[in-house]
Amino acid sequence: MDPRTARLPADARTEQIVTTVWHSRRPLHPGRLFEAVDELVTESVRSRGRFWLATRPGQLLAWDAVAGIVSVEDAGPWLAALPEAAWDLVSPARRAAAALDWDPEHGDRVQHLVFTGPDLDVIRLHGLLDSCLPAEGEHPGHDDPFAPILDLKEIA
Repeated sequence: MDPRTARLPADARTEQIVTTVWHSRRPLHPGRLFEAVDELVTESVRSRGRFWLATRPGQLLAWDAVAGIVSVEDAGPWLAALPEAAWDLVSPARRAAAALDWDPEHGDRVQHLVFTGPDLDVIRLHGLLDSCLPAEGEHPGHDDPFAPILDLKEIA
């Protein structure tokens, strides 16, 4: 599944399982998100989506977690981070997906994370994620605890 074009589920609830979507236009503070990761992944059975960090405005990041184990990966650039001339080199599916989430200020940059599990406390989960957003005018600086994971270079 390509996180750049994946159609993610919507909010849903059955007698036993809850799925909730957290969506935001603001970037996540890398330090606060890093501190919240364990709680986020143990709160749900399955979570996935795409997100961006304030320290990495050009990188679309993929989130995929199952049973308490999370994977965060660089999924390439946001379309908004590419020069317009490069857009023709991007697949039509990618351009269509970006158009669905396009914002005049942030382009296709968006937090779109989906969490599924039994009896999820949606208000608490959304509150935890909201607490990972920088305050208006706050700049996280250069501290990025995700750097050791995301900056790994493949060894040839």
